Amino acid sequence: MKMQPTLLLQGRRKNINSCYISPSCHLGQLPRLMQSWFSLFPSLPSTTSGQSWRPASGRSIRSYPHLRGDVRWRRLYSPNHFFLSIDDNGKVKGTYQRENTNSVVDIRSVHRGTVAIRSIHSGFYVAMNRKGRVYGTKSYSPNCKFKERIEENGYNTYASLHWHHQGRPMFLSLDGRGAPRQGTKTRRQHLSTHFLPLLVT
Repeated sequence: MKMQPTLLLQGRRKNINSCYISPSCHLGQLPRLMQSWFSLFPSLPSTTSGQSWRPASGRSIRSYPHLRGDVRWRRLYSPNHFFLSIDDNGKVKGTYQRENTNSVVDIRSVHRGTVAIRSIHSGFYVAMNRKGRVYGTKSYSPNCKFKERIEENGYNTYASLHWHHQGRPMFLSLDGRGAPRQGTKTRRQHLSTHFLPLLVT
């Protein structure tokens, strides 16, 4: 029997303990479900740098390569309650303000499974150098390329395409203050590296 896309919600109290999108959800419907999820629960579960997420046993994490040239306008929401933004000076940081114009980003597929993230308002790209420092730049370069992967919990991770630390990927991440975390200190299991791409309305 074909499984229908479902939005699984657990813990309907004010403070939600667990809330995620079923891996059986069809990819084309995922953004709409995410938007519905966010509208139902504007206060999403928070995390600290010490918390980690691990997939359920027996389930594989899936990667959905995008067709080259695909462009999406989104707001990237972190479990730390921040929206990723790049201000007019090129500073990458998190903002609590959902309507902040600098938080609207253009996620453009430049290769299969590889994207560039650019603020629509400020025009700066998100970039990461070989030391894992996250910064904004108006000059598109290899530092601006990130491998986009949809994790089993419905969030996306963005790892530098070109740079690694001791053989491990370095991820885009916001810490508890909304500052970009050094890529050398990030892991895929850290919830601070997970982002929910919300539709711009």
